[in-house]
Amino acid sequence: MHSTRRDFLIHLAQLSTATALSLSFPGPALSRTTAYPFGLGVASGSPLPDRVILWTRLVPESIVGDGIGREPVRVKWELAEDEKFRKVVSSGEVTALPELAHSVHVDAMRLQADRWYWYRFMTADAVSPVGRTRTAPAREALPSSLKLAVASCQHWEFGHYAAHRHIAAAAPDLVAFLGDYIYEWGPYDLQHPASARRSDESFNLHDYRNRYAQYKSDKNLQAAHLAAPWIVTWDDHEVANDYAGDQDERLDANFHERRAAAYQAFYEHMPVRLATVPAPGKAFAHMRIYERYDWGQLARFNMLDDRQYRAPQACPRPGGGGSNSVGSDCGKRVDAGRSMLGAEQEAWLAQGFAESKAKWNFLMQQTLMAQSSQTPIAKPADGRFWTDGWDGYPVARERLLADMAKHRLSNPVVLSGDVHTFYAADLRRDFSRPVSQENPVLAAEFCSTSITSSSRPQVRTEQYLTYNPHLKYGRSDRRGFIMLDLTPARLQAAFMGLDDVWAADSNIRTLASFRVDAGRAGVARID
Repeated sequence: MHSTRRDFLIHLAQLSTATALSLSFPGPALSRTTAYPFGLGVASGSPLPDRVILWTRLVPESIVGDGIGREPVRVKWELAEDEKFRKVVSSGEVTALPELAHSVHVDAMRLQADRWYWYRFMTADAVSPVGRTRTAPAREALPSSLKLAVASCQHWEFGHYAAHRHIAAAAPDLVAFLGDYIYEWGPYDLQHPASARRSDESFNLHDYRNRYAQYKSDKNLQAAHLAAPWIVTWDDHEVANDYAGDQDERLDANFHERRAAAYQAFYEHMPVRLATVPAPGKAFAHMRIYERYDWGQLARFNMLDDRQYRAPQACPRPGGGGSNSVGSDCGKRVDAGRSMLGAEQEAWLAQGFAESKAKWNFLMQQTLMAQSSQTPIAKPADGRFWTDGWDGYPVARERLLADMAKHRLSNPVVLSGDVHTFYAADLRRDFSRPVSQENPVLAAEFCSTSITSSSRPQVRTEQYLTYNPHLKYGRSDRRGFIMLDLTPARLQAAFMGLDDVWAADSNIRTLASFRVDAGRAGVARID
């Protein structure tokens, strides 16, 4: 006997998670499709030694963002050891639910550690593109190398995703995306970008779904997802500009509902593994995405969330929330009770520091951690600081760096995004004092520029370098990504910059390269 729609809704109320729903309700089997349903491509992510998440969402190319109707749809999946699928090692069937925008998350399990696989989805007569993914090495293994691409910030209206084409061509083992996968607003008058104004802003689930569908329709972005598994976090623009915890810059009384919609849309479009998947709707208002990923004993990746749990920005402009640039007159900025990560995440991170046996320990997070004063500093009280980044939470930053020192963390490296600028920096607990035995360099930081999003003029960035000598390099006039090559003995970071972000076929070149030697904190330029 076939289940009716009424039966399904009764069943829906009885189940605790949307994941259980997708596995338990059979859904109709389509005999054929009227339009190709895999217009947003496929993706994989959150790799562990024995499993990886496989993702797709059923959206035809011809009606991007509008979905495929209101009924559940049965979807088959296969994972193989070869690109031609001669040796399928895992397969199954799930149901794409309209309540989750017909998205599919498969946790493909019982896989071999440290090997490549190929995967695809099928529904009716349609077959998805073939994606390449891989598992992490076994926990006790020490891999000889890792190739990691690091990217962030890809505003649709500010250029082509040529950088993603180059990420795909580089064939990395792993891609780390550090936030602003979408921007909640746009479009612009592309003929006059300097006078662009915010418009067409997303406020509800339908809006956010359509924004993700727009972005994920890009073939270069799809190619980067096809090339390797991704690990991801979010920043502000997946929800609203400069939001902090449960507050946005508008001080909107209905922000909780907006954030819940944005969080749900993020889950529906990302290859993420959640401990529990909430039922659709307001249950998505709180969603843990910070997580650890171990690459054997070579590397530990701590993927952080510095948006959901942070205190509101200090000293905002009158009448609103969000960021500001402030000086010594803003005493709240240095309040010891303020946190960027929240107490629970801070404790989780410190525990990870204490337990880590990895040769290299990465903090993957949204924004520049190194101090970046906008004015010269002659004495400790000087400086002008942007409050949305770690400079707005300096005591929380000092706590984090103190934990690194306390636990003698092996080869810590911070990876950052958000500020649309390449930076290489040395991190220490007190940026106002010179390096010394009591104030040593504790970690290296590499901050990626944006995939497309615009930045300040290079001449301004060069001023920041003179004000902040721990910033060893800064480049804000190019878009691109970072390519890291890691071995037990050394990390090498190449800042890859596009020739022209407005050219879909743009070439890319290495703007600067740096290394970090194991056992020696800090960055060194490679000439």
